[in-house]
Amino acid sequence: MPLHRGDAAKDGPSERRTLRVNPFYGEANPVGGMTEAPPTHRLPDAPLAPSTAYQLVHDELMLDGNARLNLATFVTTWMEPQADVLLAECRDKNMIDKDEYPQTAELERRCVAMLADLWHAPDPGAVVGCSTTGSSEACMLAGMALKRRWARRNADRYPAKDVRPNLVMGVNVQVCWDKFCTFWEVEPRQVPMEGDRFHLDPQAAAELCDENTIGVVAIMGSTFDGSYEPVAELCAALDRLQDRTGLDVPVHVDGASGAMIAPFLDEDLEWDFRLPRVASINTSGHKYGLVYPGVGWALWRSAAELPEELVFRVNYLGGEMPTFALNFSRPGAQVVAQYYTFLRLGREGFRAVQQTTRDVARGLADRIGSMGDFRLLTRGDELPVFAFTTAPDVTGYDVFDVSRRLREHGWLVPAYTFPANREDLSVLRVVCRNGFSSDLAELLLEDLGRLLPELRRQQRPLTQDKEAATGFHH
Repeated sequence: MPLHRGDAAKDGPSERRTLRVNPFYGEANPVGGMTEAPPTHRLPDAPLAPSTAYQLVHDELMLDGNARLNLATFVTTWMEPQADVLLAECRDKNMIDKDEYPQTAELERRCVAMLADLWHAPDPGAVVGCSTTGSSEACMLAGMALKRRWARRNADRYPAKDVRPNLVMGVNVQVCWDKFCTFWEVEPRQVPMEGDRFHLDPQAAAELCDENTIGVVAIMGSTFDGSYEPVAELCAALDRLQDRTGLDVPVHVDGASGAMIAPFLDEDLEWDFRLPRVASINTSGHKYGLVYPGVGWALWRSAAELPEELVFRVNYLGGEMPTFALNFSRPGAQVVAQYYTFLRLGREGFRAVQQTTRDVARGLADRIGSMGDFRLLTRGDELPVFAFTTAPDVTGYDVFDVSRRLREHGWLVPAYTFPANREDLSVLRVVCRNGFSSDLAELLLEDLGRLLPELRRQQRPLTQDKEAATGFHH
């Protein structure tokens, strides 16, 4: 989350910015109580009527982008009305209060069991897991478990000044992994991009491992281009490393998006607990788990992968309920909504929804690729996500110009530059989600087609500060 600064100067005596209130928002007399509008950066002196307060907030939020047209976010932007009702009925339930809300806790337990089965755990009953506020928290928990297990194995030499644990991953990881390494004092070892490889290389990752490596992170669905990382090949490379050196390096799969796509559309692809080296997996219920933000899930193959000292226990129906989370109070509504979605769709329903989303992504990618102005990097055939850049002969405009012009039509399509060693490559990325229909895709194509003649007439790209222009933050 960004940090916001309260700007008291805006409400000082000499320069007070106030909201202008429509007199018709008054309860009876159109001008009654409307002599002074409330301040914006300090608490008002007196209460407002609920209808007035609502309208003031409602009007400001109209300036936000339309979530359904936001092709930057992976987060779910549409749910059924019945799910909205359940969310409203449970919004006052605190997920941490297992004793007061035992059935909500039971639904969480059922969701963990369903995911364990979905991800081919050898013994679903032995899997331990929990809900989180999202994949970022789930990744933090998984990283903590990896570090604590490594510290146990190396208790004879850690902590020490000359011993620093490290975590191996691709440079394309989500920023939460950089945060984990900073917060928990772990050295990040990142495999750079090379050529047309935009994610981790298994052999390169294995070569970065040593006796201080707590684990390797594999991404099932890179946010940069939507591609799966080769988890099975990574595990094989680490098997060979163990044969040569004796180093036993576990793998965590960050399946924020792909862990809810691959089980339904790529059933033969081995990336999950079928691979013995995979110790833990996370996913975002609020991405392709089809639930509004924020809910995520973290699962460990067995209790052996989650050190007991990290688990706290609370009273639950006269017994103990283990909990493992960074947050304490958080809403239970999204967990209920996740269980509703699992119950509502089942395997066949999820398969139909995810296949439709992938079909939209592939069709849209093919149409954009056929325009001649663009070169596709990916085609939406793994995650329903694809990235593209301008064709080599396009010199009058760049991806940042395209992003800016599409925003004028309400479309939020991020443009951004790739990390090392491909900083030379700037792309646009389209995330297709449930609710982004083929009809909406057709409207996007029409708007893009109308913009191209104007863009082609440009003499040069207009964006001066590409860092400021980018819409990529996740």
